[in-house]
Amino acid sequence: MTTIMVTTAAAVLAAALLPFLRAPAKASWPFVVASALFQITYFLLVARTYQIADMSQAYPLMRGTAPLIVALVGVFLLGDALSPIAWFGVIGICLGIFSIALGSNLKDRKGVYLALLNALVIAAYTLIDGIGVRRSAAPAAYTLWVFLLTGLPFTLSAMTTRRSAFLPYLHRHWRVGIAGGIGTTASYGLALWAMTLAPVAVVAALRETSILFGIVIAALILKEPIGPRRVISACIIAGGAAILRLA
Repeated sequence: MTTIMVTTAAAVLAAALLPFLRAPAKASWPFVVASALFQITYFLLVARTYQIADMSQAYPLMRGTAPLIVALVGVFLLGDALSPIAWFGVIGICLGIFSIALGSNLKDRKGVYLALLNALVIAAYTLIDGIGVRRSAAPAAYTLWVFLLTGLPFTLSAMTTRRSAFLPYLHRHWRVGIAGGIGTTASYGLALWAMTLAPVAVVAALRETSILFGIVIAALILKEPIGPRRVISACIIAGGAAILRLA
């Protein structure tokens, strides 16, 4: 329900803003559609993963695997050039995140598999958008079209098959939905804009430092145990991000 609410809010925001923006270039539209399909898959997988696995472990595993995949594909297929220092930063971030994710066992191994599968999905839509946004000549409009096409199927499904449950839930939690919709649209919009200015691998790796905030949320709000190993791993991630920034 929360996933549907957040994607619906993002779609409404996109629909409100798109009339005031120049449309993306025609060459980017196949990437808009492909990205939306992968985004839909992502939201479905992340919702299912959080139902069966701890956030402090599943989230790092999902987000931590993706930058490495993006870096390899970005260099070998997209022609992005990374300096040795930048590579050191990417690897540092990934090692730190893997250390958090693999420091203890998940209650349900299915959560690990879903998280790894979602890492592939994240890498896929990151690479798709890295190409698409560069061809769009309109990063903001490109981002909003992706969220509009992503949110519409969730909204239509909720209103046709789960209306009696969705509307009361929306009435109770609409503030959370709006905050989530604005947050996810703004954060990914900034990431796509950054991809027009810097190598996709660097942007993807820096974006995954959100794991630091995820760990804090897991500890303070979800009351998950956060030991010394995860604190050290978080410092490694921050160090990798600093190296990338200086590179």
